[in-house]
Amino acid sequence: MASPGDVAGGGANEEFNDKIKSRSDEHDAVQKKTFTKWINAQFSKTGKTPIKDMFTDLRDGRKLLDLLEGLTGSVLSKERGSTRVHSLNNVNKVLQVLHQNNVDLVNIGGTDIVDGNHKLTLGLIWSIILHWQVKDVMKDVMSNLQQTNSEKLLLSWVRQCTRSYPQINVLNFTTSWVDGLALNGILHHFRPDAFSWDKVVTMNPVQRLDHAFTFAKDQLGIEKLLDPEDVAVQVPDKKSILMYITSLFAVLPKDVSMEAIKEVETLPRKYKVESEDSGPGLGAQTVQTEEAGSSRRPETPSTMTETEGEMKGGLLEGDLDTYQTTLEEVLTWLLMAEDDLQGQDDVSDDVEEVKEQFHTHETFMMKLTARQSSVGYVLQAGNQLIAQGNLTDEEEDEIQEQMTLLNARWEALRVESMDRQARLHEVLMDLQQQQLQQLSDWLTQTEERIRRIETQPAAKDMEAYKEQIEQHKELQNDLEAEQVKVNSLTHMVVVVDENSGESATAALEEQLQSLGERWGAVCRWTEERWHKLQEVFMVWQQLLSDQSLFSIWLVEKEEALNEVKTSNFKDSGEINMNVRQLAILKEDMEKKRRALDKLSDAGQDVIQLLRSPEAGAKIEADTEELTQRWDSLVQKLEDCSFQLMEAVTDAGMTQVEEQVVVDTVAVDSVTSIDDQDLAPPAPPKKRLMETDAEVIRM
Repeated sequence: MASPGDVAGGGANEEFNDKIKSRSDEHDAVQKKTFTKWINAQFSKTGKTPIKDMFTDLRDGRKLLDLLEGLTGSVLSKERGSTRVHSLNNVNKVLQVLHQNNVDLVNIGGTDIVDGNHKLTLGLIWSIILHWQVKDVMKDVMSNLQQTNSEKLLLSWVRQCTRSYPQINVLNFTTSWVDGLALNGILHHFRPDAFSWDKVVTMNPVQRLDHAFTFAKDQLGIEKLLDPEDVAVQVPDKKSILMYITSLFAVLPKDVSMEAIKEVETLPRKYKVESEDSGPGLGAQTVQTEEAGSSRRPETPSTMTETEGEMKGGLLEGDLDTYQTTLEEVLTWLLMAEDDLQGQDDVSDDVEEVKEQFHTHETFMMKLTARQSSVGYVLQAGNQLIAQGNLTDEEEDEIQEQMTLLNARWEALRVESMDRQARLHEVLMDLQQQQLQQLSDWLTQTEERIRRIETQPAAKDMEAYKEQIEQHKELQNDLEAEQVKVNSLTHMVVVVDENSGESATAALEEQLQSLGERWGAVCRWTEERWHKLQEVFMVWQQLLSDQSLFSIWLVEKEEALNEVKTSNFKDSGEINMNVRQLAILKEDMEKKRRALDKLSDAGQDVIQLLRSPEAGAKIEADTEELTQRWDSLVQKLEDCSFQLMEAVTDAGMTQVEEQVVVDTVAVDSVTSIDDQDLAPPAPPKKRLMETDAEVIRM
């Protein structure tokens, strides 16, 4: 798509644009070097390892937290991992600490620093410097003098210090420092005996600057944050100059008179600094993006940061230098915004990708809204400068051309951004509506599927029941697969244009509510049926297992009873051996009798849960078979007992021996499955001594 800049003036303005961008890149390079030195100066105070490349060394957030530890005096925890998540967590902790210390940020998010965005990284460090170096150093003096403009106060102090030096006339924080006289003048004012002013005057600009930086380092302990070559240029970086001057302000006497302040306020607004396009001002700030879901609003005059308010004040006072500075900053940002817009991908046909594109563009539009006021301030200031009538024809024509360019580029960017926003809205709503229709169709099919399941015959046996469980698992899998699409709809982006109004919103909400209720009903039915299937399966499976074990036990006892001999004994020893075998069987059956009762009860419970006539009949038949086998075993045990007692009588055993046999093989307690009150078997020792006549008669 065509660049907004192409609409704004074509080739006639390319040279001007290139000049703006080149100047901005030069300032970025100086700021990187200067800010790196400032950070390392802070680290030297706390014994931290210095950084080498600011754009890479700060990306994981740990060095930023080290910096804030020294500035705040607080211990800040750091994540030591090397993943992107660890880096983001550290940087977000940095942003949180800055917010807690009332450091205002605009358009700076954790991803910007982790990704190594040069301009936003510089903006973040400048915000830190501005708070802890510039404002913190000057706040007491500003409070005492009831001043709110830190730049104006600092300029007043500089002019007061250099008033007695005819070679010095500081009007700004850019070109007024190029020759090195102003810096040396401040130092000489407070240390007149430390060096010869006349000698300084004879030096060239680079030598003067080097002399000032070296003297400040040796005598005042101020780090060489600037290199002479970075200041002795056509337009030095304003932020770097401000940072260094506040370092001097921090260690030197701060007596600023109201006369000096008034002098700055009454300086003539018409002054032309040859070849000066100026650099970014003190008011250049960046902005912290909010997390998704939080409240965001465009920046308005009532929500401006303190520094931006100073910038606006300077503009509206008709300051040509400040106008040029801010114009350059706004145009530089405008070029970046155009690049950002061109860098956005074509609108996708995947709903999740379009959502991401929508949110990305939404953030971009928020930045445009936040910057709109600064564009307006520049245009208003340009008109005011022209209205004052203090400009030459050449200056007035230049400002008119600049304002035309700025307004045209801004309007082109705004229109193209809104066109993309409208396209994203349209595509996103179409794709989401398709999602809603697909979900509605799926729910209709699933509801019919549920009705078929509810009307299918009950399982006639365990294998059929397992098939029903597998069938339900398939439904659950389909539900889980659809859940991904439903989750996407829970994060639906609702966009209602002016033509559709509230009725479209209400209709969409009603559609979403209806689908949500249907989805919830399907989920509840699926979950409830799964719990019921599992409950029945567990008790039924347990019943079948218990029946199988009981059947095996019956087989073992039937075989054991068949091995008991009831006649034709060789001697009393053989009789006693068979008596013991019969006694063991009797005791085992006494212990097992209640197990059959429990099986019968469990069978009835399963029948109630299944509600299947065929399955119920099968369970009852199996229970009846086990009962019959039990009764048969009991009857056979009784027969064997009587036969064994007859054999004892025929063998002519003593009365005591006969009684022992009778006691041992008596089977009253297991004669019937219906007997509910059974006496526990007598202890063996008591059994051997029993001589009760009632038992003997048996």
